Amino acid sequence: MKVIGVKLIAQNKKAYHDYHIEETLEAGIALTGTEVKSARDGRVNLRDSYAAVTDGELFLVGVHISPYTQGNIFNHDPLRTRKLLVHKRELRRLFGKAKMAGYTLVPTKMYFKDGRAKVEIALAKGKTEYDKRDALAKKEAQRDVDRALRSRGRD
Repeated sequence: MKVIGVKLIAQNKKAYHDYHIEETLEAGIALTGTEVKSARDGRVNLRDSYAAVTDGELFLVGVHISPYTQGNIFNHDPLRTRKLLVHKRELRRLFGKAKMAGYTLVPTKMYFKDGRAKVEIALAKGKTEYDKRDALAKKEAQRDVDRALRSRGRD
């Protein structure tokens, strides 16, 4: 019996803070058995990771999937490079855009969709320091407005 739906494993919130996200793409990911079990436990960290094209294939670099606790000598290396599964035409289109100055491919989410591990890859451009401060100030101002509206509704 197949599990239907989406279960979020990990989110890279830092990517939204550090980059302007232009577009996203869903990719499958090739994992070993113990990596899948660790991912189901939610023991995945996407921070400081990126996707790179090597020999016409897309790889995920720097993702930390903790070793499975009940694993044995066949446990995986936590920081190994993992292959992403995308169609050639999507890879060519994404790689063409990523070659432009200042663009990079960063993972934003990892999740299970219908029982299969998926990664959301974003084409992103780095933010400058003042962009980050501006985004933080807008977020804080919106939080203050929401808080004021909520307290006003109680009166």
